[in-house]
Amino acid sequence: MPTEVFAWLLLAGLLAVVVLLIVLLVRGAGRADLANDRARLEQTLGTQIANIAGLQSGQLDRLTKANEDKLAEMRATLEAKLKELQTGNEAKLEQMRLTVDEKLHKTLETRLGESFKLVSERLEAVHKGLGDMQTLAADVGNLQKVLTNVKARGTWGEVQLENLLEQMLTADQYTKNVATKPGSNERVEFAIRLPGRSGDDQPVWLPIDAKFPREDYERLLEAEDRADPVAAEAAAKQLEIRIRDEAKKIHEKYIAPPHTTDFGLLFLPIEGLYAEVLRRPGLTDRLQREYRVTVAGPTTLAALLNSLQMGFRTLAIEKRSSEVWQVLGAVKTEFGKFGELLARTKKQLDTVSSTLGDAESKTRTIERKLRNVEQLSGPQAQALLEDSTESGDA
Repeated sequence: MPTEVFAWLLLAGLLAVVVLLIVLLVRGAGRADLANDRARLEQTLGTQIANIAGLQSGQLDRLTKANEDKLAEMRATLEAKLKELQTGNEAKLEQMRLTVDEKLHKTLETRLGESFKLVSERLEAVHKGLGDMQTLAADVGNLQKVLTNVKARGTWGEVQLENLLEQMLTADQYTKNVATKPGSNERVEFAIRLPGRSGDDQPVWLPIDAKFPREDYERLLEAEDRADPVAAEAAAKQLEIRIRDEAKKIHEKYIAPPHTTDFGLLFLPIEGLYAEVLRRPGLTDRLQREYRVTVAGPTTLAALLNSLQMGFRTLAIEKRSSEVWQVLGAVKTEFGKFGELLARTKKQLDTVSSTLGDAESKTRTIERKLRNVEQLSGPQAQALLEDSTESGDA
């Protein structure tokens, strides 16, 4: 508003000067007067300009002071608002911090509790697993001892063989520690009892011996793991020699036809060992041809025992069939005698029936004769019959 007033005042002064110049020109004064008028006009203009400048300076000073006052007031108001806003923000931030701290603390406690619980469960499982591993390590150590000791390895093979025999056969179909060769003290680990050829109670034994050449087999596996074909072939040949020696012992100690079958079984308790023996070219054929010994692994022996069990069942059925035929023959004989007895009984029944028919005919004849006889009352007839009975007794 002061700036607009100042502008209007300046405009009014200029208009006044212009009007004054016009008036002077209209009056048509001379050059001397014009010069004087011009001087006066310049003086007047200078005075007006000075006044206007002074007025403008005063207006500017007032305007500047008013602006400074307004700015100071606005600065104070702004500072107050900023301080109030800062105070509010600090309060909000503190509240938010407390809320966040509370939730974070609660969440942290919950998560830490769950984590500690999970860690505790995992540690407990690990502790249990360590206990199981210790037990397993002890068992492995015991197994290592068993596999290291030659006699224990043989015992382990015998135990596995005995388990197969128990699962597949009955107790009376096999025997332990049998002297299969007459006049010899050598006893085979197990022998299957087969029926004798002559039909008597003397059985024919099928000898089975369990062997586990662990050292030779491990040397072969180690050579194969190292991808050493030369060492593997050497270990395989040594294993083959060991198997041939065991088959020879079975042939010399336990096979004695006709007390035994003309062949024996060499049981290998590990399928991998049995597979390695089968891989040797011509080994199994040579064992069967020279020593009459058949090599069998757990699966092969189970199949063989299953076949023998089927044979035992067939023999039992044949034996029972013979007994059934004998019983049927005896029944047939007794049934013939029973037929004769039925015929005699029928004849006697026919005689009795004929006699009863004659008695019935005579009864009807007597009844016809007695029709005209006066019938007595019940008491009289009873009394008369009693008198007749007493007379007859006397």
